[in-house]
Amino acid sequence: MKNRILAIMLTLAMVLGLAGTAVAAGKPGEGKSVTPGRATWTTGFFQEAIFSRALKELGYDVKKAKDLSNPIFYQAVTQGDVDYWANGWFPLHYAQLPDNFDEKAERVGYVAKAGGLSGYLVSKDAVEEFNIQSLDDFKREEVKKAFDANGDGKADLVACPPGWGCEKVISHHLAVYGLKDHVNAIQASYPAAMADAIARFNNGEPVFFYTWAPNWTIFKLKPGEDVLWMNVPEIIPSEAQEGFEEQLTMSGVEGAVSDPVKMGFVANDIQVVANKEFLAENPAARKLFEIMSIPLFDIAEQNTRMFDGEDSQRDIERHVDEWIEANQEAWNGWIAEAAKAAK
Repeated sequence: MKNRILAIMLTLAMVLGLAGTAVAAGKPGEGKSVTPGRATWTTGFFQEAIFSRALKELGYDVKKAKDLSNPIFYQAVTQGDVDYWANGWFPLHYAQLPDNFDEKAERVGYVAKAGGLSGYLVSKDAVEEFNIQSLDDFKREEVKKAFDANGDGKADLVACPPGWGCEKVISHHLAVYGLKDHVNAIQASYPAAMADAIARFNNGEPVFFYTWAPNWTIFKLKPGEDVLWMNVPEIIPSEAQEGFEEQLTMSGVEGAVSDPVKMGFVANDIQVVANKEFLAENPAARKLFEIMSIPLFDIAEQNTRMFDGEDSQRDIERHVDEWIEANQEAWNGWIAEAAKAAK
């Protein structure tokens, strides 16, 4: 019992000590404004809100985030029109960086390291009924017919809207595997297209979609139970994937149609991307970007709450409040260390 009390006292002392350091260091962001960027995919809104909240706690005047497509964000951050975002996916986004990116901007820290699992998922029942093992099977007439929801003679695939990094890789796959005459890539609003796919699944119809983790989709349709990760026919890297060929095949993926499985996508690091001049002038912000991270499960869980209707900015801010409360000790440590870096 004495040992337990001592441990609690030491923990409190550590927490209070860190908080005290933060207070001693003051608010290094006071008198400065920050303009964040935010991705156009809603599953990235939580990360943006957490990083903006942390900067506010450091004293910064954080402006409303600008919603930008990937190519526009990377141009904007090199020009200094926005200061940072917490939605960089690498290596997926390499192909969208402007030529002067390394001179003007920088990737900093890891929001989630090697967390961005990406690939194609197919209804498990249909995989078993039609013996689907790879995207190549979608050239077969009986498979196309089963997945053809709009009657155009092609299998319907929920893909990515133009401007997203995944859209380029999916287009590459459809071209190099000769699937353009067999697969209809739906590029409308991803949440709306997935909501439609889930409704069809719940009506007993097969579904075929691209997704990534963390994401609410695999909370709704669970790999291994409802759907299976699918192989690409062979490894043919896109320009952005060159040099990462070995990472396009993965072993031990839960809910895959085979082990190993040729995913066709590299598991991405989710990172903060910031303007270099901003980082040089704001060591507290740099330190925060270097050390703060968010567990993948927490992101996926919050994304699911958004899909279920808690999707207003007020809802997201409440999710951030709850997340900070659940991770208060780590949060205090990040703020204290970032504040100390400004000295």
